[in-house]
Amino acid sequence: MTDPSLPAADRTDIGPPTHPGPPSAQPVPTAASDPSPTAPDPRRVGSPLSDGEWHRLHPLTPLFRGGLFLVVVIGIVIANFRDRLIELFFPLPAGRSGRSAPPDPIDYVLSHDLAIVALLVIVGVAAILVGAFYVSWRFHTFRITGDDVEVRSGVLFRSHRQSPLDRVQGVNLTRPMVARLLGMAKLEVVGAGLDANVKLEYLSTSSAEAVRADILQLASGRQLAERALRGEPRTRREAASSAVSEGFTGLIAGAEQPVEDPASVVHIPIGRIVASHLLSGSTITLVVLIVGIVVGAILGTPWILFGVLPTVLGFGAYWVRGITKTLRYSIAPTSSGVRITFGLFTTVTEVLPPGRIHAVEIRQSVLWRPFGWWSITVNRLSGGSAAQSAADPFTTVLPVGTREDVAKVLQLMLPAMPEAEWPVVFDDGVLGPRADDPYTNTPRRARLLRLLSWRRNGFLLVPGVLLLRRGFIWRTLGIFPLARAQSFGLEQGPLARALNLAAVTVHTITGRVTGTLGAVDRDAALALFADASAATVAAAATDRSHRWAGEEDRS
Repeated sequence: MTDPSLPAADRTDIGPPTHPGPPSAQPVPTAASDPSPTAPDPRRVGSPLSDGEWHRLHPLTPLFRGGLFLVVVIGIVIANFRDRLIELFFPLPAGRSGRSAPPDPIDYVLSHDLAIVALLVIVGVAAILVGAFYVSWRFHTFRITGDDVEVRSGVLFRSHRQSPLDRVQGVNLTRPMVARLLGMAKLEVVGAGLDANVKLEYLSTSSAEAVRADILQLASGRQLAERALRGEPRTRREAASSAVSEGFTGLIAGAEQPVEDPASVVHIPIGRIVASHLLSGSTITLVVLIVGIVVGAILGTPWILFGVLPTVLGFGAYWVRGITKTLRYSIAPTSSGVRITFGLFTTVTEVLPPGRIHAVEIRQSVLWRPFGWWSITVNRLSGGSAAQSAADPFTTVLPVGTREDVAKVLQLMLPAMPEAEWPVVFDDGVLGPRADDPYTNTPRRARLLRLLSWRRNGFLLVPGVLLLRRGFIWRTLGIFPLARAQSFGLEQGPLARALNLAAVTVHTITGRVTGTLGAVDRDAALALFADASAATVAAAATDRSHRWAGEEDRS
């Protein structure tokens, strides 16, 4: 039975486990006590896996889910028999042995004629592991109904997770390099809540693409007209050969794109990606760290090199990973939302539905200013914790781009913003201030609190959006859709009270974009508080973005 008091994404099925059913290509029968929900309208889905019935994941899923465990076991074995392996490939002269320690288990087994017993034990353990992975796969099922995406897993302790379609914040498709070669992918449905994501790992690439499209179609409220089948049925051997061939092609050509998706609206040259990382704060930190280590080794003891070398190598790997994950970046509009893809070795793709953006920030460091480069980050529900949301790779929707790139991405992120308001976003907000500045800035009496940026530090309320402009060394412009705002706040400390100032805060979901602007005139802050509160109520009352293609689109 299911406890109805638990949240939908964290309900736990404590009843008896479902008896294993037929192979993964067929629906998995459910228990009699588990009523089948309403299946999606066949006209709204295009995958046979989106029929409201229980299905299993890809048959190779146990290999990938248990692969890390097997790698650890192999590493332990190699570490314990390292000397024997060295002697196997590099024999020592007769009478000499590289193993001065007592005999290892292999010597004991060989000296007591236990080779057959040891082999049987190894085969038995391997069989138990394979059986455990197989049983786990048999009991790991999912289904897509007209209202939810559900996943059941576990053998002894059963879990049942649900993600309501009307709370879907996005759908991620991740293809690790090895999985790509075998034509497999991970699908993650991002829910609106803490630890509310539902993962389907792994599916075949074609099934993952089709299931993702179905989930987004069902979440949008759009009814499909006709979906033509792509290609003719193939034999299993032809399908396997094609999957491997497409995997190698994808490594070279880039992320696979469905035919109906348009090309990326932004193209970032590799040289710009590398140069932007060379001119970043992480590079400066790495250089300072290396210089400090060298100076310490010269003036102090050379052993300092061995003590901090792992830290330098780890930081260097992080720096290189920052470049590789940005390669093959693309962003494009689709019928279901904005599609973002990046990654050289592991390809990650997310389709972000409309109305799921809670805040947008345009940022430029002083090192990028001569080249006219900018980056764009967003706040959006990720279904993870606060720390995971801050480290979410999808928060950066534009790693580095020109003014034209920024304009294209902003139009995708904020499609409802009136065209007449775009000049106050970039010309006045990003590049400003300039003559006749429409922003309300920090008054002159508080310039010591914002010594370099008091002319830029300001806000502007336009229809449907609040703009917060900050910084001189790191220029930022925060854009907050009022329909997504949670609340507004005013703060005033002793110093601000003496100077008749206040700090304004727009509260959104946790993320990398902050909504606080300090050193604002008190009367202007009070006026903004009243105007923004009223505008937020009006924007939320007319917002229909949770079902962005509803009944009016079905005709």
